[in-house]
Parts: sequence; C-alpha cells; structure tokens
Amino acid sequence: MQLHSNDVLASLVQKGNYAQARCSLYELLQAETLEVERQRAEKQTPERQDLEKPKTGNSSKSFISRKEKSGRLKKLEQLLSQAGNKQCADCGSPNPKWVSLGAGVFICIKCSGVHRSLGVHITKVLSVKLDQWTDDQISSLSDSGGNIAANRKYEAYIPGNIIKLKPDSSTEERLDFIRRKYESRQFMNVDESTSCPHPRPISSSCINASTKNIVFTLERKHMEKQASNLRMSGFGHAFRCNRRRKEETKCSKMGDTSPGMIEFVGLIKVNVVRGTNLAIRDVITSDPYVILSLGQQSVKTRVIKNNLNPVWNEKLMLSIPECIPPLKLLVYDKDTFTPDDFMGQAKINIEPLVSAAKAYERSTLHEETQLGKWVASKENTLVKDSIISLVGGAVKQQMSIRLQKVERGVLELELECVPLTQ
Repeated sequence: MQLHSNDVLASLVQKGNYAQARCSLYELLQAETLEVERQRAEKQTPERQDLEKPKTGNSSKSFISRKEKSGRLKKLEQLLSQAGNKQCADCGSPNPKWVSLGAGVFICIKCSGVHRSLGVHITKVLSVKLDQWTDDQISSLSDSGGNIAANRKYEAYIPGNIIKLKPDSSTEERLDFIRRKYESRQFMNVDESTSCPHPRPISSSCINASTKNIVFTLERKHMEKQASNLRMSGFGHAFRCNRRRKEETKCSKMGDTSPGMIEFVGLIKVNVVRGTNLAIRDVITSDPYVILSLGQQSVKTRVIKNNLNPVWNEKLMLSIPECIPPLKLLVYDKDTFTPDDFMGQAKINIEPLVSAAKAYERSTLHEETQLGKWVASKENTLVKDSIISLVGGAVKQQMSIRLQKVERGVLELELECVPLTQ
C-alpha cells in the first residue's frame, strides 16, 4: 500500500501535476498518522488493563499516602482547636476553614479572598481540608503560634479611627483593614515594623582619642544615613498610600473590579480527565496541556508529550466569584524554541452547577440522586448530555466538551462545586 502510494506520488511529480501530488502526499501522511495512533492505542490497552488490576505494592503505597494525609489533617485539626484559632483572626467569624500561611493565621472564606489578593510574596492561602499540606507547611503554621500570637504582632496598636472587622463587615472594609494589617503593617509596634540596626557601643576605655573621633564620625554618619533612610521611607510610604488611594478610587469608579474587592461564593474543583483525538501540531503528534481560567484566576495542567489522546486525570481548584463568569478552557501544544501552538478552546457555564450546590445545602438529601441536566445541542459545545448529580455528599457534573476554533478535539471533565460551609 505504501509502496504503491509512493509510486503514484513519484509519477505525479514527474508529470508535473504538483497540485495532485500535494493532495496525495497529504493523504499518505494522514494514513500513516492513523496507523501510528492505532498501534499506540493497541499498546496502551494492556497497560491500562494492568493499571486497573489491584497491585499489592501500589495498594500499600496508597495506604501509606492515606495514612500520612490523615495524620496531617489530624495535626491541622489540633491546631484549629487551640484557643484563638476557633475564630477568624481578622473578623472573628466562627469555625474558620482557611489558613493564611505567610501570616500564620486561621481565617474565614470571606477574608481568604482578600488575603489571596495580597500576592504570594506576602502570603499563601490554603484550605484546611481541601488542599494537600506538606509537613513543612504544618510545622511553619505550628511555629507561628496561631491567631493570638499573630494578632499580638499585627494588631499591637489599632488607632481609634480604625474599626476592627466584624463577621458582617463588607468586602470593602475587609480589603482596607487587611491591607493595613498585613501589607502596610500599620498596627504593629514601631520596633517590630521598622528594622533599624544600631551599632554596638564601644567601651571608651579601650580606645584612644583619635579612635574616639573616628568612632564619633562613623556614628554621626550612620545616624545621618539612618535619618535619611527614614525620611525616604516616609516619602515612599506616603507616595504608596497616595497611589493606593488613587487606584482604589479608580477601581470604585470602574465598578470594583480589583481582585481584593471580589466576593467569593464557593470553590470549583475541576478534574481534567482526558483529551480525545486532539489536533496535530508537531508533524504527526502534539505535546498538549490545558489552561483553566475563571475571572482573573488561572491554573494549568502538566504537559503530556507525544500524545493526541492524553490522560491527565489532574484536579485543579478555583474560587467562584459572586458574579459567576464562564469557566474558560484553552488547550496548547508545548514548544521549546517557539511560542506554544493553539489547539482549541471552550467555555462552560457553571451557574447550573452552583445553583444545584446551593439547593443541596438547603436540602436534607443524603442519597445519590440526579440534580439536573445540561442538554447537548448545536448552541453549546457538549458532545452528549451533561448530568449534575449528588455523589458521596458532593455535587458533581460530568461533561465531554468539543473544542472550538480548531479542526478537532474533545475534552472530558468532572466538575465539583464546594459549598462555603466546607
């Protein structure tokens, strides 16, 4: 078959029929690509069957992993049960389920959105139950001393014109107070908030007159430099505060679009299961990865090399803003020396899933049941009907999405909406 195709191709080139030769070459490459994919699928089939079989070694490792995870969760719950950690360190809301690791405090979900907006250079926000913790992170949280020790440091002195947060405080009040508390550190003691090392005093009995003059001159220069630094720091602080006020005023005029001003209503966990028949970008294959974005947040999967039917089975998590935007998916082919190639996109309306999760919170349902259905049609990108169901106390949605603005490709996903109470 291949020799015959090559002979036909050579004959067309000799006759000068280049257009038909190009078509034949394209058909030949397509046939070879399909053959390679078929062979790869045959090789992967027994491997997948082997993976599905229970293995003693893997089961023991899985048991150890579950045991370690259970041990870490137990340590976190012990820290959470300590005095002061049962309320949010910022607003005092009961039963905080989040941690601001940089500050070493337990916080509620409303304050966690503001902490997340401060940036990873200041803090990192983790869920007590939903995130995977490391031993180092738990040790760091334990060493910080909890909410009481942190508030002694960050709330040493609160001016009379500043009102401390309450559980019912608005998002704007949380943003202002938390930024003052952790970013500007306006409520800390002067000695702690400003690091100004002084030279160690030298005994006058150990130096002569000329050395005293040198030491005096050095001390005077050090004091002048210190005063200059403090003045510059004051100017810089005033400039930053003025700039921040302008930015906040601008944001308020634009409709409060700053990340810190966003009120979150829950979390969405996205399991990127697999891709099927994805587009070719590297001669006969691709190195695909997926980017998920929700509002101003974005996360991405790992890259799987040389595979048009990749299996990620990778779980990613995003916060759901109050004004629920669509969940956007972008698929790219990873390149080393050139920009990554586009492999398709899709948009998912997650409002039905969020509505189902809210309805489940108010209900008394416990058994597994179907909560809703998103019907596939020409107006959406669903390959088949998507079912929203209650499984194991979690509201989940299975879906197969047809990628857009690309010649082919399907993504299989599993979405889970996590209520605020978790």
